[in-house]
Amino acid sequence: MKYVLMFVETERFARELEAMTESERQAAFERVGRWFADHAAHITHHAHLQPAETATTVRLGDDGPVVTDGPFVEGKEVVSGYAEIDVQDLDQALAIARAWPACPVVEIRPID
Repeated sequence: MKYVLMFVETERFARELEAMTESERQAAFERVGRWFADHAAHITHHAHLQPAETATTVRLGDDGPVVTDGPFVEGKEVVSGYAEIDVQDLDQALAIARAWPACPVVEIRPID
């Protein structure tokens, strides 16, 4: 089964990351790198997204599409990256997501 894991940063997580010393931040990035290495057999693709303020949004409506700079909604949680995984079942996807060492929210969605 294929799933996408969406890594969601909260405002609190972003503040904590910003408050870290350079060595603490480097250690956090190394933990993420180890997670990717540990699960490489199941990860088919992954990417880190640019910050939400770099987004361009297309809003579809009755008056036609409207293009704006910035995210679609202002939120306290923002998807910062994703990984596509190929695993046996949702239980295995959950086990991989539970091991994620960074942002506090991981959304798991099946891929058609």
